[in-house]
Amino acid sequence: MYSNRLKERATVELTILGSGSSGNAALLSTERTRLLIDAGLSKRETLKRMERAGLAPNGLTAIVVSHEHADHAAHAAALAEEFGVPVYLAEGTQAGLPEGPALARVERFRPGERFTVGDIDVVPFAVPHDANEPAAFRFETHGVKLALAVDLGYLTGLVKEQLRGCDCLVLEANHDLEMLRRGPYPWYLKQRVASRLGHLSNEALAEFLECDFDGAARTVVLAHLSENNNSPEVARLAAEQALKRRRNRFPLSLSRTPELLVSQRRVPLGPLRF
Repeated sequence: MYSNRLKERATVELTILGSGSSGNAALLSTERTRLLIDAGLSKRETLKRMERAGLAPNGLTAIVVSHEHADHAAHAAALAEEFGVPVYLAEGTQAGLPEGPALARVERFRPGERFTVGDIDVVPFAVPHDANEPAAFRFETHGVKLALAVDLGYLTGLVKEQLRGCDCLVLEANHDLEMLRRGPYPWYLKQRVASRLGHLSNEALAEFLECDFDGAARTVVLAHLSENNNSPEVARLAAEQALKRRRNRFPLSLSRTPELLVSQRRVPLGPLRF
């Protein structure tokens, strides 16, 4: 269980510092490398949540940014300056960054081209979202494979392929379709969220977990939940039911049923150790 895993000594740690439209950030750590994934939290809030998760608030190696939207990138320059580290991002992402301090040290990547930060191999891959050059990430280090894919309208064949064989999946479960339909958003925003360049619904994620999930991951984290159009309970139930249907669909499968965790907007999750 999650509580037992926290007590184990491990090489690779993943901490979700925050997830949602109010700010996204996660920390992937090995004994040599500390990689901040997205920089949607202020410097003060990032440090506070690191401390709250029991992590020393110092010594980043680099920052990697998925796309230019403010809840993922607004504080990249300030955090990079604070820690004196480079920011890895796609050319289109850099071009679309919100106005503010310029990035002092930039390392550009292209989706589909692997690069290395310390002892972590990073594979960025393209996702469908209404940003210039959005990416999700697969990380490989010390025999552990993790993928983080949020802010995507649907799961393409490429995305599904990158999720295969991972020990941990952090996947968007943004909204419940009926809650979105009945919710407070204006019609144009509902259309954007539900579009193929918007955000992944509970129902779309459930379909993946039932039909396309390969069963390799021992942990699945539901992330980027909408505050208005979803709830942790609704998202978890949809995923649990999908995994149950998967077991019925593939009764002879030897793959494990993963532990389901739900990230929160303002409370860190982890560190998860692998």
